[in-house]
Amino acid sequence: MAKDKHVSETPATQFLKKNKIAYSEHPYEYVDHGGATEAARQLGLNPHQVAKTLIMEDENAHPLMVLMHGDCEVSTKNLARQIGAKKAGPCSPETAQKHSGYLVGGTSPFATRKKMPVWVEASLLDYPTLYLNGGRRGYLIGVPTASLTDLLGAKAVNVGLAKG
Repeated sequence: MAKDKHVSETPATQFLKKNKIAYSEHPYEYVDHGGATEAARQLGLNPHQVAKTLIMEDENAHPLMVLMHGDCEVSTKNLARQIGAKKAGPCSPETAQKHSGYLVGGTSPFATRKKMPVWVEASLLDYPTLYLNGGRRGYLIGVPTASLTDLLGAKAVNVGLAKG
């Protein structure tokens, strides 16, 4: 794949441009179920600095978004406790797509179809730049971490679990 492959705009990149947020583009070869870890491997990035965007629901089926290190899992029990819900968990891929407007595997936290509360693993905020999905499978963008709190109102939680 050509390194200079241009990726057409997505709702996420249009949103960032409109809000005057500079971002870098990082296309890669999408692999089913490869996730953030595979993207990081292909792009030579630290998987801990690549955030996956997860669409979840509380006990009332209200959608919420969680940004997590690419090499970690979410403790749904801790998440529910920290956000004041009885329970929280992943929703079906179809439901996630309906809430976000993006295909699963290409979900960006920016410019989602539905406005949702955004929770971010606190240690992700330690990085000046985060790599996350730009709104299309096989397409990461590098954004200033502050844009998550400034534009999305993301609130920090401590819900990460090491994979394995």
